[in-house]
Amino acid sequence: MSGGKQKKRLGKEQLLRIIDLCRSIEEKGIDPFLIDADSLLKIINEYFPEWKNPTELCLDAETLHKIASAIKLQSDWIKHHSTSLYTDPFLIEEKLRKLPKEEIVEIFLKSWHPVVELEKISPQGLTEALKYWHHLTPLDERWQKVNELQKDTEVITQEELMKRQIMTQREFSEELETFWQELKQKIEGKETIEYWSFVGAETYEETVERAYMTSFLVTYGYATLEVDRLEEVIYIKVFKTPVPRVGKEQAVSLPIPISVEDWKSWREGVKS
Repeated sequence: MSGGKQKKRLGKEQLLRIIDLCRSIEEKGIDPFLIDADSLLKIINEYFPEWKNPTELCLDAETLHKIASAIKLQSDWIKHHSTSLYTDPFLIEEKLRKLPKEEIVEIFLKSWHPVVELEKISPQGLTEALKYWHHLTPLDERWQKVNELQKDTEVITQEELMKRQIMTQREFSEELETFWQELKQKIEGKETIEYWSFVGAETYEETVERAYMTSFLVTYGYATLEVDRLEEVIYIKVFKTPVPRVGKEQAVSLPIPISVEDWKSWREGVKS
């Protein structure tokens, strides 16, 4: 390949690179100052004498057009930042570092404009306040009403509890014993049973009742709860004989929420 042809080939490659660079700046919003227009124009001047046919001259013209577009973007950038009083953050940081503390405080005080709000009551507000106080019952009369509501406490008998259906006819201890036997039957042959597998029932109300009775089984030493922290699962472990608490040792409280959403999730898991 002769020297002239090789120079033409290198020149075309240079022009194509310039066109691609300017197109990227124009289409992708890249900083237009990444290009040095003077250097690019020197490259165009260097290879311009080599172009002879129309195709080569069109390539040269397109390159000049792309450089001109990039220069326009630089001009637009300068106009925008000058009108918006833009200052490079790094320049501001350097200037602040060099300023003494006293001068920085003074600049801050000059530029600081705190928002002040004034609140006052209107004539209409005063009128409404006077109406309120005029219609308000005197304090001594209000205290009399409070005293009238005070009642002495009384003792209620077990028969009265049953009469009002606050306490069921079946003794609580017998019901707890029956519930304990049910737990032992379900857990027979295993060490533990999952909490929801035991307390879960067809209805939400029954589930709450079973959870309530289970809490008494744990409180009175018929069973205990074990928590798998990793799997976040609670298990019930039953005792063959009740295990009383030693002395006045404080038991650890383990609240277990039984919400309608939890019950529905459990039911859907059982059905699926």
